Amino acid sequence: MLLLATAKDVLPVLGLLVIFQTLVLKKAIARPGRIIFGFCCVLLGMACFLGGLDLALFPIGRSMALQLTERAQNDGLVTWTAYGWIYLFAFLVGFSTTIAEPSLIAVAHKAHEASRQAISAWGLRIAVAIGVAVGIAMGTFRIVTGTPLYFYIMVGYVVVIIQTAFAPKMIIPLAYDSGGVTTSTVTVPLVAALGLGLASNVPGRSPVMDGFGLIAFASLFPIISVLGYAQLVQWIVRRRKH
Repeated sequence: MLLLATAKDVLPVLGLLVIFQTLVLKKAIARPGRIIFGFCCVLLGMACFLGGLDLALFPIGRSMALQLTERAQNDGLVTWTAYGWIYLFAFLVGFSTTIAEPSLIAVAHKAHEASRQAISAWGLRIAVAIGVAVGIAMGTFRIVTGTPLYFYIMVGYVVVIIQTAFAPKMIIPLAYDSGGVTTSTVTVPLVAALGLGLASNVPGRSPVMDGFGLIAFASLFPIISVLGYAQLVQWIVRRRKH
């Protein structure tokens, strides 16, 4: 059933490509056998990935959130300071998953090549990972306290606008792209599972109203961290020159 559901999602994309190739470009499809084999591999891989989310990652996220909130609930504590382990765990999860994100690795290497080694691939990856880690930790704080999501997002983008005015022009497009590449195959499942599990176990929180929104933090804060990283490097270079 999962394989069939995945095929229903992917087949329209394949059909669009075939129609565009044959009717618009009016060219024959090269190597149809290889394309069919690759399509089958995509279906199998996506089905396994989605099955793994349901069987492993989402239950793990719920169980981790439950175990981390048990102590505060058993002690009868309701203040935000009682969930310190949650913030630390969210920070570490955000950092480790972002470092391992394949899309970020690809973008970092391409930026390193395109800038003629002016942009450090590892420096970019660490800056993005720190941004995601801080963002997810901040997002878990929002879930625990129940404060409005839009307040954090509005303040964050005001900071981004101010940074954009002073950051090196070369890094601005890359910084904005860094917010998107973090929300991919590795980061999103774990972060979503953590948010839903935490909202389900913190008293007074709704999984629907409070469990979502961590992905927005994971997309916003890397922009701030990359722009800040570029401004810091620029300041160090200027200070060395003087």
